[in-house]
Amino acid sequence: MAIKIHPSNYIHPGLWLRTEIVEPSGLSVTELAGRLGVTRQALSTLLNGRAGLSAEMSIRFEKAFGLSADTLLRMQVAHELASARVNEDDIHVERLSAAA
Repeated sequence: MAIKIHPSNYIHPGLWLRTEIVEPSGLSVTELAGRLGVTRQALSTLLNGRAGLSAEMSIRFEKAFGLSADTLLRMQVAHELASARVNEDDIHVERLSAAA
């Protein structure tokens, strides 16, 4: 039996980036957006947890702060899966057998 971890243990990578990286850097969202080469709105939406982290944005953070883009993307996938698991009882799928 697999161990189930409560979905609240998976933080949105944008929220983590905001509290652990962006705020301690002392940069405003507007200034950081300019340095990352993205719009202020795109960055704000990510940092407030209203948009997912894209592969391209993870590379931008990797280049700017030395973070691992791979790790950031794993955080995103873990968060998405945990969010989907909350409603998995509402997902009805017919079980199929593997092809022989």
